[in-house]
Amino acid sequence: MRVRLEEYIKVFLFVLSVVVVGAAVIDYGFELDAREASVMEHIYEVAWWCYFLMFTLWILFNRKGVEGIKAYMSWILALMLYLPVISKLFGISFFDSNLYNLPLVLLFALLEISRGVVGFIGKKTNPTLLLASGFLVLIFLGTLLLMLPRSTHDGIRLSVVDALFVSTSAVCVTGLSPVDISSTFTLGGQTVIVLLIQAGGLGVMTVTSFFALFFMGTPTLYSQFALKDMVGSDTFGSLLSTLLYILAFTFAIEAVGAILIWCTIHSTMEMPLAEEIFFAIFHSVSAFCNAGFSTLEGNLGNTGIITGHGGFFVTISLLVIMGGIGYPILVDLGRVAAYHFRRIYRRIFKRGQSNVRVIHLANINTRLVLVSTLILLVAGTLSIAVAEWNGAFAGMSVEDKLVHSFFNSAVPRTAGFNSVGITSFSTVTIIVYTLLMWIGGASQSTAGGVKVNTVAVSTANFISIIQGRERAVAFNREISPHSVRRASATIYSSIAMIALFFAILVIMEPHLSPGRLLFETVSAFSTVGASMDTTPLLGVGSKFCLCALMFAGRVGFITLLMGLAQGKGEPKYRYPQDNVIIN
Repeated sequence: MRVRLEEYIKVFLFVLSVVVVGAAVIDYGFELDAREASVMEHIYEVAWWCYFLMFTLWILFNRKGVEGIKAYMSWILALMLYLPVISKLFGISFFDSNLYNLPLVLLFALLEISRGVVGFIGKKTNPTLLLASGFLVLIFLGTLLLMLPRSTHDGIRLSVVDALFVSTSAVCVTGLSPVDISSTFTLGGQTVIVLLIQAGGLGVMTVTSFFALFFMGTPTLYSQFALKDMVGSDTFGSLLSTLLYILAFTFAIEAVGAILIWCTIHSTMEMPLAEEIFFAIFHSVSAFCNAGFSTLEGNLGNTGIITGHGGFFVTISLLVIMGGIGYPILVDLGRVAAYHFRRIYRRIFKRGQSNVRVIHLANINTRLVLVSTLILLVAGTLSIAVAEWNGAFAGMSVEDKLVHSFFNSAVPRTAGFNSVGITSFSTVTIIVYTLLMWIGGASQSTAGGVKVNTVAVSTANFISIIQGRERAVAFNREISPHSVRRASATIYSSIAMIALFFAILVIMEPHLSPGRLLFETVSAFSTVGASMDTTPLLGVGSKFCLCALMFAGRVGFITLLMGLAQGKGEPKYRYPQDNVIIN
């Protein structure tokens, strides 16, 4: 009886939380009269009392299962919830005002929704389909928010197709847009876009899992298996620490990036201080999440920033690179740096102790990603510099030419910013650009593409075949056959998807150049966001096609197919082996 009652309470709180979030959306997006505003306030008040009552009962009867840091966070939440009651006793008006209560109610609503989603995983729902569903829900919520009157400037009404396209592009961290961001969206609309970028870059399930695990106790065993695979954790014990690492790395790097961006543009672009700060935060998030959105007219090719801002473009490039190498690599690099720091510390201050050196600190995944990224950056920078030195970069100083060569080598993988109009590039640069877009960044990063891991494994397999070896090897480590097979499947599926959607676009847009449509197709699939000024010219059907392509590219086409196929697993028998003539 008690178990059933708890289930009813959880369902009630989940529905209530959805209502609260919906009310907050309406409250934000529309000018409400006194009666409508009163209804919203009653919804918030009822929700606050429900959360207060349920949290009190949880503390009294069910908090024993929560220990360690989760217990401390639970007590902090309790204090935050009880402050409005305490404030009435001491006459502190702030804690009893909407300025405090509304964010608090929204926080608890998000916590309850997160717990409901993670609990849903515990019902043995397919994790892949759940991940895809999470992105879809976020896309549709973003579409609704961007269509609200307060999201766009006066006199501008965003169509459903364009709102869906921008929302999909933001959540899938692509950067393609059929409208100009600066002239279409207000500060509120741009804030919605940057929040969609952040949620899409982190991953919907990363944010949801963090809330559920950190504040709401221990999930079921099946939930832990599913979440472990989705966030890339090695063990159950490191599941929460992996989530914390991801969030800590993200916010720390974005904060440092925002400070550096602000320092490079301060007092140079005729912006008030508040606008400069928002500009720095927006572009730091957009760069690290490899989204490619900008609040400037003409993206980063705006005349106010294109020259004399080398520090800005280098900062954006470094943020793109760090976001594109992936969270596992950042965590591994942090572990390597901590090891060397401890080793140096022992050598200086504790000379009597043994100081054994570990040879293979970084794993093979980290080495492949870093070496491949370095090769692509150097090759891309040199190729673009040679091709555009007296072309698209003509008239720039030597410093600006070098900076923009490096910048345009970093952003195709897969940020989508542009400092120079892509249509002004030579054919050679367009080919290099398209190849870099297709490759993309690293696995489990904010970048898209087939991933440098995939290309590196396929290259190692190619070299092993040339050398007559039966197994692919890299850095004195054998690459597993499963990784080789998956790399081949990923490359094949990407080529098939690009070819299919390219053919569809050519049929639907016969008046546009096939070369530009191919560029647009690769950009959408790899979630880059670069465009040869083609996106605003597309029809409704073509925009829907690109939305589907961006979604498939962000979720991962192979991952999506595996979730839909419901694989039968390895059979307990084997067929007779035979050879197929290849070449």
